[in-house]
Amino acid sequence: MFDALGMRLGRLSPHTLGILLALSGAIAFSGKAIIVKLSYRYGVDAVTVIMYRMLFALPFFIAMTWWASQQPHARAHPLDRRDLLAIAGLGFLGYYLASFLDFLGLQTITASLERLILYLNPTLVMLLSALLYQHRILARRAWAMAISYAGVMVVFGHEVSFSGNGVVVGSAFVFASALSYALYLMFSGQMVKRIGALRLVGMASIVACVCCLLQFVILRPWSAVWVQPQVLTLALMNATVCTVAPVVCIMMAIERIGAALTSQVGMVGPISTLTLGVWVLGEPVNGWIGMGTLLVLAGVYMASQSGEKTWT
Repeated sequence: MFDALGMRLGRLSPHTLGILLALSGAIAFSGKAIIVKLSYRYGVDAVTVIMYRMLFALPFFIAMTWWASQQPHARAHPLDRRDLLAIAGLGFLGYYLASFLDFLGLQTITASLERLILYLNPTLVMLLSALLYQHRILARRAWAMAISYAGVMVVFGHEVSFSGNGVVVGSAFVFASALSYALYLMFSGQMVKRIGALRLVGMASIVACVCCLLQFVILRPWSAVWVQPQVLTLALMNATVCTVAPVVCIMMAIERIGAALTSQVGMVGPISTLTLGVWVLGEPVNGWIGMGTLLVLAGVYMASQSGEKTWT
């Protein structure tokens, strides 16, 4: 069966294979929120859920870092103390803090709203570039931001009317997560060129794993380690299917079709999360959610046409 699948994939053009990889990565990433919400049904909190996710993902990130370090580019660019400190800071900001804030937010908001807020990331990169580097925001990008934020506010207002203040707190956590990752994207640009994307992702993720493990040790008693088997199964799925595999798929897609097209294909993410939320979690779907999703996707598409990055 696997030989036949390999032969079929081998017949695909690099462009078609790149599209399939980008789709697979975006859909797999979108399942993260669904698995986290399912885990919360077993009485665990964000600290425990993210600890197990990163614990199971750690061996994969170590292997990824080792493999990337054996490549010619890595051998030609050894890391110095300054590089290591920068990687530690980026890992804390972009992979630990952003993930933990996201997990906190998912305790009180739906997976659909979470994904839409995270998709504001391109607009946050634009705003931060304007504030920190005095980059001018063109009219097209301003419209993209306005449309995206209008879409999120439509869904946000609908959820607040039904769920109250918990939605406000949860949305604030997820927005802070998107802001943290936007800062990571801005500050990681030069590092990616110098040490390579895969090596940076692997090492920064290892930093995040260590932070999550230390956080659990400091904030929770050892008895909190004992959770129901379903939580462990979900954490393993989160670590492999929704964390490591998408990273590899997206990197392989970028190699074949470029970052811009990979980003645009990744716009399937919110639709995938919305569909899985309804199917798996039984989350509501109505005209307000549909309208908000379309507005966010339209704004993100306009931003991606302008060369901005998105987080899938």
